[in-house]
Amino acid sequence: MDDLSKKEDTRPQMQNLNKKEDVKSLMHDFNSDSSGKILSMKMIVILVVVALLGVGTGYALSQNSSSTDPITGEKVASKSDIKKGEKYGDADMSVFKDTAEGELKEGGIEGEGQFHLVRPGGESQNVYLTSSVVDLSLFVGKKIKVWGKTFEAQKAGWLMDVGQVEVL
Repeated sequence: MDDLSKKEDTRPQMQNLNKKEDVKSLMHDFNSDSSGKILSMKMIVILVVVALLGVGTGYALSQNSSSTDPITGEKVASKSDIKKGEKYGDADMSVFKDTAEGELKEGGIEGEGQFHLVRPGGESQNVYLTSSVVDLSLFVGKKIKVWGKTFEAQKAGWLMDVGQVEVL
């Protein structure tokens, strides 16, 4: 029985040692490791540099004064280079078979169109316009001819999606 009592005596001591080692492995001193601070500081600097480069690239591309669309190669208007007799917009006229002329004004009618052409004959002759191709705001106040596709409207007498604009 002596052997048995010795084993019983050592068993609780072994369990206590294991508990102390477990406690040590669970504890960590965060103040002693300073390499994490340097890594996070490097990451912040890298992120700031990447953000500045992105903003700089976007600004440089926005300042590009090219008057042609880089994808389609078609003429793109800007307020400063609108000239009488020039056509702006889509060169493929197969989709845009309808035409209208008048002075371009801002505003649609009850949610239909963003602009309208004022034509002789009064308000009933207005053509309400929207465009998926041309920035019509560049032509406000000018007499223009538009080529587009007529759409069914609920309120407007004539609703057109404009594909090309000519300044008259």
